[in-house]
Amino acid sequence: MSYHTSRPHSTAGGEPGTVWVSRYAWGRDYHRLLKKRLLRVGRWLGAEVPGCAWRACVDTAPVLEREWAAHAGLGWVGKNTCLLNRALGSELFLGVLLTDAELTPDSPTPEHCGRCTACLDACPTGAFPEPGVLDARLCIAYLTVEHRGEIAPALRPKMGDMVAGCDICQEVCPWTRRAPANLHPELEPAPHRYRPRLEDLERLDDAGYREWRRGSPLNRIPFAAFGRNLAIARKNTRPPTQ
Repeated sequence: MSYHTSRPHSTAGGEPGTVWVSRYAWGRDYHRLLKKRLLRVGRWLGAEVPGCAWRACVDTAPVLEREWAAHAGLGWVGKNTCLLNRALGSELFLGVLLTDAELTPDSPTPEHCGRCTACLDACPTGAFPEPGVLDARLCIAYLTVEHRGEIAPALRPKMGDMVAGCDICQEVCPWTRRAPANLHPELEPAPHRYRPRLEDLERLDDAGYREWRRGSPLNRIPFAAFGRNLAIARKNTRPPTQ
């Protein structure tokens, strides 16, 4: 499912005092949304192939979604390590249906990145030591969502106003830039998570933060880590005279 929207890119800048939350987290929690759809597919498969076993997975099992998606002909793994689809770009949610039913596989899709290095060149922290290789220790998406503890001082200025994820390497990709937008109304951005005001987020206590992220896929960011991200964004966006 594509979550590509027509909203401005993170690098385009927002109103003064706002910060960036990755667009995958603007709408409803994709885990629940895809799981419901996969369960419908699974029940359909069970009716078509009586006796087959199946299981729906959305980031809930040790499955290499991108690799299997590439093998299944849904696209290719680009230089930014994301799955790229010629029609939909890379801003995609991937769901998996595991089954023992015998199916005829599609052919893999050839790689279509060519000589383009837009994603590698645009990364603020240089997180790609080579095409197709990501150093998560330098990735803003990893640092703001998964990393626990302090963030290296040298990396903080490069994080800009990003407090939950990073979209830059996908936004600059020609395949993603020309992809159709707003395909799924259920993924319509929630107003309070698109370009929220930094001062509003700084006022949140633990309970307020839980309410702000409710219904989104941001549960992976603890309150303390979110506060750390806000503090970095505050320093990066503070006027030089302050």
